[in-house]
Amino acid sequence: MARYVVDARTLLHLVDHGARVDPAIHLVAPGSIRSEALQLLLDDVRAGTRTDEEALAAHEQVTALKLRLLGDRVSRGTAWRIAREHGWDSLRDAEHLAIARLQADALVTVDPQLAARADGVVPLAPLEALLADADADADAGPTEDAST
Repeated sequence: MARYVVDARTLLHLVDHGARVDPAIHLVAPGSIRSEALQLLLDDVRAGTRTDEEALAAHEQVTALKLRLLGDRVSRGTAWRIAREHGWDSLRDAEHLAIARLQADALVTVDPQLAARADGVVPLAPLEALLADADADADAGPTEDAST
């Protein structure tokens, strides 16, 4: 069974697009991910891009997603080392990379900054790797008929 680390932006992307995670996929993330998602939703409300009701409904959907949340001593220590090796000011991204290194096959993110930081540190997988077949086909967009 494939295991992928996801970040808060990716969780919100899945929820916002009504995407279904393939039941054969295990999602893992830092223990802080739901609070991070809630912060992003608050930012959206303050920016006027979501209403309170929309944000809270999205948060309910995020909390309904099955995730294995990690924050053990080894993960934290690995995050610390990654952040120090790369001269980062924050552990947020390093936590995702540490968990990807220790507990997952790859990181899946829609956040270009996190993807750039992951490059060369941990494997990256496309968003489609998470999706149930029907969602992956829909996300891929229309296909051309080879007979035309």
